[in-house]
Amino acid sequence: MKKPLIVPKFKNEDEESEFWVNLDLTEYFEPSDFQPFITPNLKPSSTPISLRLPDFQIARAKERANSLGVPYQSLLKQYIAEGLAKANS
Repeated sequence: MKKPLIVPKFKNEDEESEFWVNLDLTEYFEPSDFQPFITPNLKPSSTPISLRLPDFQIARAKERANSLGVPYQSLLKQYIAEGLAKANS
């Protein structure tokens, strides 16, 4: 490490943004300061499933999603989450 990085107190977000944009980290750190790390236990945040639905329900979901401007699978996930929340309350 070359010298410690001292982050000042900022008056507003613009001042802070300007500081970070103009900061040259090579003045404070050397490549030897960093160590590689491995994250072997990372898992997907969601699990794909196979769910059989009647064609008319899929068509209705696609129509509704299209009218809302969202992907139909995202809309179905939202409906499931809302149904589970309602069932648990």
